[in-house]
Amino acid sequence: MQTQELKNIASQVRRDILRQVHACQSGHPGGSLGCTDLLVELYFNSMKLATDAQGKVVFNMSGANEDIFYLSNGHISPLIYSVLARRGYFPVQELKTFRQLNSRLQGHPTPHEHLEGIRIASGSLGQGLSVAIGTAQAKKLSKDTSTVFCLMGDGEQNEGQVWEAAMYAPHHQVDNLIAFIDENGQQIDGPTAKVMNNRDLEAKYKAFGWQVLRMNGNDMEEVQATVAKAKSMLSQGSPIMVLMHTEMGAGVDFMMGSHKWHGVAPNDQQLADALAQLNETLGDY
Repeated sequence: MQTQELKNIASQVRRDILRQVHACQSGHPGGSLGCTDLLVELYFNSMKLATDAQGKVVFNMSGANEDIFYLSNGHISPLIYSVLARRGYFPVQELKTFRQLNSRLQGHPTPHEHLEGIRIASGSLGQGLSVAIGTAQAKKLSKDTSTVFCLMGDGEQNEGQVWEAAMYAPHHQVDNLIAFIDENGQQIDGPTAKVMNNRDLEAKYKAFGWQVLRMNGNDMEEVQATVAKAKSMLSQGSPIMVLMHTEMGAGVDFMMGSHKWHGVAPNDQQLADALAQLNETLGDY
Protein backbone atom coordinates (compact mmCIF):
# COMPACT_ATOMS: atom_id res chain seq x y z
CA MET A 1 0.00 0.00 0.00
CA GLN A 2 1.23 3.51 -0.80
CA THR A 3 2.50 5.70 2.05
CA GLN A 4 -0.20 8.34 1.60
CA GLU A 5 -2.92 5.70 1.82
CA LEU A 6 -1.46 4.50 5.12
CA LYS A 7 -1.29 8.08 6.39
CA ASN A 8 -4.96 8.56 5.52
CA ILE A 9 -5.93 5.43 7.42
CA ALA A 10 -3.81 6.53 10.39
CA SER A 11 -5.64 9.88 10.50
CA GLN A 12 -8.99 8.11 10.71
CA VAL A 13 -7.72 5.68 13.34
CA ARG A 14 -6.59 8.60 15.48
CA ARG A 15 -10.07 10.09 15.19
CA ASP A 16 -11.54 6.74 16.24
CA ILE A 17 -9.25 6.60 19.28
CA LEU A 18 -10.27 10.04 20.49
CA ARG A 19 -13.97 9.45 19.94
CA GLN A 20 -13.94 6.09 21.73
CA VAL A 21 -12.22 7.49 24.81
CA HIS A 22 -14.32 10.64 24.87
CA ALA A 23 -17.63 8.79 24.60
CA CYS A 24 -17.07 6.79 27.80
CA GLN A 25 -14.77 9.36 29.47
CA SER A 26 -12.29 6.59 30.17
CA GLY A 27 -9.27 5.06 28.47
CA HIS A 28 -5.73 5.72 27.32
CA PRO A 29 -5.43 8.09 24.35
CA GLY A 30 -1.77 9.12 24.64
CA GLY A 31 0.01 5.88 23.85
CA SER A 32 -2.73 4.85 21.43
CA LEU A 33 -2.14 7.95 19.30
CA GLY A 34 1.62 7.49 19.51
CA CYS A 35 1.59 3.90 18.22
CA THR A 36 -1.01 4.39 15.50
CA ASP A 37 1.40 4.53 12.57
CA LEU A 38 3.01 1.20 13.42
CA LEU A 39 -0.23 -0.77 13.73
CA VAL A 40 -1.66 0.76 10.57
CA GLU A 41 1.51 -0.15 8.68
CA LEU A 42 1.50 -3.73 9.97
CA TYR A 43 -2.17 -4.55 9.44
CA PHE A 44 -2.66 -2.69 6.16
CA ASN A 45 0.71 -3.29 4.54
CA SER A 46 3.27 -5.68 5.97
CA MET A 47 1.44 -8.51 7.72
CA LYS A 48 0.25 -11.59 5.88
CA LEU A 49 -3.33 -12.12 7.08
CA ALA A 50 -5.81 -14.93 6.45
CA THR A 51 -8.51 -14.04 3.91
CA ASP A 52 -11.51 -15.72 2.33
CA ALA A 53 -12.12 -16.30 -1.39
CA GLN A 54 -13.33 -12.70 -1.76
CA GLY A 55 -10.20 -11.31 -0.11
CA LYS A 56 -11.91 -10.34 3.16
CA VAL A 57 -9.86 -10.93 6.30
CA VAL A 58 -11.00 -13.82 8.46
CA PHE A 59 -10.05 -14.62 12.04
CA ASN A 60 -8.74 -18.00 13.11
CA MET A 61 -7.61 -18.27 16.73
CA SER A 62 -4.76 -20.63 15.77
CA GLY A 63 -3.21 -18.11 13.41
CA ALA A 64 -1.73 -20.94 11.36
CA ASN A 65 0.06 -19.86 8.19
CA GLU A 66 -0.53 -16.17 8.82
CA ASP A 67 1.40 -13.44 10.61
CA ILE A 68 0.34 -12.79 14.20
CA PHE A 69 0.48 -9.55 16.18
CA TYR A 70 0.38 -9.39 19.98
CA LEU A 71 -0.32 -6.14 21.82
CA SER A 72 1.47 -6.46 25.15
CA ASN A 73 0.69 -2.95 26.44
CA GLY A 74 -3.02 -3.65 26.31
CA HIS A 75 -4.14 -0.33 27.78
CA ILE A 76 -3.81 1.17 24.28
CA SER A 77 -6.85 -0.89 23.33
CA PRO A 78 -8.64 1.97 21.48
CA LEU A 79 -5.90 1.69 18.87
CA ILE A 80 -6.06 -2.06 18.30
CA TYR A 81 -9.88 -1.96 18.23
CA SER A 82 -9.91 0.77 15.60
CA VAL A 83 -7.30 -0.94 13.43
CA LEU A 84 -9.05 -4.31 13.61
CA ALA A 85 -12.42 -2.76 12.77
CA ARG A 86 -11.07 -0.66 9.92
CA ARG A 87 -9.26 -3.73 8.55
CA GLY A 88 -12.57 -5.59 8.46
CA TYR A 89 -12.43 -8.00 11.39
CA PHE A 90 -15.65 -6.68 12.94
CA PRO A 91 -18.11 -3.85 12.18
CA VAL A 92 -16.75 -0.32 12.63
CA GLN A 93 -20.01 0.65 14.33
CA GLU A 94 -19.07 -1.61 17.25
CA LEU A 95 -16.47 1.00 18.26
CA LYS A 96 -19.42 2.91 19.76
CA THR A 97 -19.54 0.30 22.55
CA PHE A 98 -15.98 0.86 23.82
CA ARG A 99 -15.80 0.24 27.59
CA GLN A 100 -19.58 -0.11 27.89
CA LEU A 101 -21.23 -2.83 29.98
CA ASN A 102 -21.48 -6.13 28.07
CA SER A 103 -19.33 -4.76 25.24
CA ARG A 104 -16.73 -6.95 23.55
CA LEU A 105 -14.47 -3.88 23.52
CA GLN A 106 -13.31 -3.80 27.11
CA GLY A 107 -10.66 -1.42 28.48
CA HIS A 108 -8.05 -4.13 28.08
CA PRO A 109 -8.51 -6.74 25.33
CA THR A 110 -9.67 -10.18 26.46
CA PRO A 111 -10.16 -13.32 24.35
CA HIS A 112 -13.18 -14.51 26.31
CA GLU A 113 -15.16 -11.69 24.67
CA HIS A 114 -14.62 -13.56 21.36
CA LEU A 115 -13.62 -10.37 19.57
CA GLU A 116 -12.14 -11.15 16.18
CA GLY A 117 -8.43 -10.33 16.08
CA ILE A 118 -7.78 -10.71 19.82
CA ARG A 119 -5.86 -13.81 20.89
CA ILE A 120 -4.62 -12.96 24.40
CA ALA A 121 -5.57 -10.86 27.38
CA SER A 122 -3.13 -8.02 27.83
CA GLY A 123 -4.20 -6.08 30.87
CA SER A 124 -1.28 -7.09 33.07
CA LEU A 125 1.92 -5.71 31.59
CA GLY A 126 5.03 -7.74 30.86
CA GLN A 127 3.47 -10.87 29.37
CA GLY A 128 3.16 -10.20 25.65
CA LEU A 129 6.76 -10.93 24.71
CA SER A 130 6.63 -14.33 26.39
CA VAL A 131 3.45 -15.24 24.50
CA ALA A 132 4.96 -14.02 21.24
CA ILE A 133 8.06 -16.14 21.74
CA GLY A 134 5.99 -19.23 22.50
CA THR A 135 3.88 -18.66 19.39
CA ALA A 136 6.98 -18.15 17.26
CA GLN A 137 8.46 -21.40 18.52
CA ALA A 138 5.20 -23.22 17.82
CA LYS A 139 5.25 -21.91 14.26
CA LYS A 140 8.78 -23.17 13.75
CA LEU A 141 7.86 -26.62 15.09
CA SER A 142 4.88 -26.66 12.71
CA LYS A 143 7.03 -25.64 9.72
CA ASP A 144 4.94 -22.48 9.53
CA THR A 145 7.09 -19.77 7.91
CA SER A 146 4.97 -16.78 8.93
CA THR A 147 6.12 -14.10 11.37
CA VAL A 148 5.14 -13.09 14.91
CA PHE A 149 5.08 -9.40 15.87
CA CYS A 150 4.82 -7.94 19.38
CA LEU A 151 4.54 -4.39 20.74
CA MET A 152 5.58 -3.38 24.27
CA GLY A 153 5.79 -0.06 26.06
CA ASP A 154 8.98 1.42 27.46
CA GLY A 155 7.45 1.65 30.93
CA GLU A 156 6.67 -2.04 30.54
CA GLN A 157 10.40 -2.73 30.51
CA ASN A 158 10.21 -2.35 34.30
CA GLU A 159 8.70 -5.85 34.42
CA GLY A 160 11.04 -8.71 35.26
CA GLN A 161 9.26 -11.17 32.99
CA VAL A 162 10.28 -9.07 30.00
CA TRP A 163 13.94 -9.71 30.75
CA GLU A 164 13.49 -13.44 31.24
CA ALA A 165 11.87 -13.53 27.81
CA ALA A 166 14.57 -11.29 26.36
CA MET A 167 17.22 -13.77 27.53
CA TYR A 168 15.28 -16.82 26.34
CA ALA A 169 14.55 -15.84 22.73
CA PRO A 170 18.14 -15.44 21.41
CA HIS A 171 19.29 -18.57 23.27
CA HIS A 172 16.62 -20.59 21.46
CA GLN A 173 17.21 -18.83 18.13
CA VAL A 174 13.66 -17.52 17.84
CA ASP A 175 14.39 -15.80 14.55
CA ASN A 176 10.80 -15.50 13.25
CA LEU A 177 9.98 -12.78 15.78
CA ILE A 178 9.99 -8.99 15.42
CA ALA A 179 9.31 -7.06 18.62
CA PHE A 180 8.85 -3.32 19.08
CA ILE A 181 9.25 -1.06 22.12
CA ASP A 182 7.32 2.21 22.13
CA GLU A 183 9.95 4.61 23.43
CA ASN A 184 7.81 7.64 24.22
CA GLY A 185 9.61 8.28 27.50
CA GLN A 186 6.36 8.47 29.46
CA GLN A 187 4.41 6.15 31.75
CA ILE A 188 1.44 6.62 34.03
CA ASP A 189 3.46 8.03 36.95
CA GLY A 190 5.65 10.35 34.89
CA PRO A 191 8.78 10.26 32.69
CA THR A 192 10.33 6.79 32.47
CA ALA A 193 13.74 8.28 33.27
CA LYS A 194 12.41 9.30 36.71
CA VAL A 195 10.09 6.36 37.49
CA MET A 196 12.59 3.62 36.60
CA ASN A 197 15.31 4.60 34.16
CA ASN A 198 15.67 2.09 31.30
CA ARG A 199 18.97 3.71 30.34
CA ASP A 200 20.39 2.12 27.18
CA LEU A 201 17.81 -0.37 25.90
CA GLU A 202 19.75 -0.87 22.68
CA ALA A 203 22.85 -2.01 24.57
CA LYS A 204 20.76 -4.24 26.84
CA TYR A 205 18.99 -6.09 24.04
CA LYS A 206 22.18 -6.42 22.00
CA ALA A 207 23.89 -7.91 25.04
CA PHE A 208 21.14 -10.53 25.26
CA GLY A 209 21.70 -11.40 21.59
CA TRP A 210 18.96 -9.52 19.73
CA GLN A 211 19.39 -7.73 16.42
CA VAL A 212 18.37 -4.13 17.17
CA LEU A 213 16.98 -1.41 14.90
CA ARG A 214 15.76 2.11 15.64
CA MET A 215 13.06 4.16 13.97
CA ASN A 216 10.85 7.22 14.29
CA GLY A 217 7.49 5.60 14.93
CA ASN A 218 5.58 8.71 13.85
CA ASP A 219 7.10 8.93 10.38
CA MET A 220 5.16 6.56 8.13
CA GLU A 221 7.87 6.39 5.47
CA GLU A 222 10.44 5.43 8.09
CA VAL A 223 8.07 2.92 9.69
CA GLN A 224 7.53 1.24 6.32
CA ALA A 225 11.25 1.11 5.57
CA THR A 226 12.23 -0.17 9.01
CA VAL A 227 9.59 -2.91 9.11
CA ALA A 228 10.75 -4.03 5.65
CA LYS A 229 14.35 -4.08 6.86
CA ALA A 230 13.41 -6.05 9.97
CA LYS A 231 11.61 -8.63 7.83
CA SER A 232 14.73 -8.98 5.67
CA MET A 233 16.71 -9.87 8.82
CA LEU A 234 14.49 -12.80 9.81
CA SER A 235 15.75 -16.41 9.80
CA GLN A 236 19.29 -15.40 10.72
CA GLY A 237 19.43 -17.11 14.11
CA SER A 238 18.24 -14.33 16.43
CA PRO A 239 15.11 -12.28 17.15
CA ILE A 240 14.76 -8.64 16.11
CA MET A 241 13.97 -5.70 18.38
CA VAL A 242 12.88 -2.35 16.97
CA LEU A 243 13.23 0.61 19.34
CA MET A 244 10.52 2.97 18.19
CA HIS A 245 10.68 6.61 19.25
CA THR A 246 7.20 8.14 19.38
CA GLU A 247 5.46 11.12 20.89
CA MET A 248 2.66 10.30 23.31
CA GLY A 249 -0.44 11.90 21.83
CA ALA A 250 1.06 12.13 18.33
CA GLY A 251 -1.21 13.97 15.90
CA VAL A 252 -2.79 16.24 18.52
CA ASP A 253 -0.58 19.18 19.46
CA PHE A 254 -1.83 19.76 23.01
CA MET A 255 -1.53 16.07 23.92
CA MET A 256 2.05 15.59 22.83
CA GLY A 257 5.12 15.34 25.05
CA SER A 258 3.49 14.77 28.44
CA HIS A 259 2.38 11.78 30.50
CA LYS A 260 -0.78 13.75 31.37
CA TRP A 261 -2.68 12.10 28.51
CA HIS A 262 -1.61 8.55 29.34
CA GLY A 263 -5.01 7.76 30.84
CA VAL A 264 -7.18 10.90 30.65
CA ALA A 265 -10.18 11.39 28.36
CA PRO A 266 -10.69 14.68 26.51
CA ASN A 267 -13.71 16.84 27.34
CA ASP A 268 -16.08 18.11 24.63
CA GLN A 269 -14.00 21.14 23.69
CA GLN A 270 -10.73 19.20 23.75
CA LEU A 271 -12.25 16.55 21.51
CA ALA A 272 -13.37 19.19 19.03
CA ASP A 273 -9.93 20.81 19.06
CA ALA A 274 -8.23 17.45 18.54
CA LEU A 275 -10.51 16.29 15.72
CA ALA A 276 -9.93 19.60 13.93
CA GLN A 277 -6.29 18.52 13.53
CA LEU A 278 -7.11 15.13 11.98
CA ASN A 279 -8.72 14.58 8.59
CA GLU A 280 -11.78 12.34 8.41
CA THR A 281 -10.63 10.02 5.64
CA LEU A 282 -12.75 6.86 5.96
CA GLY A 283 -15.87 8.26 7.58
CA ASP A 284 -16.56 8.47 11.32
CA TYR A 285 -18.64 5.69 12.83
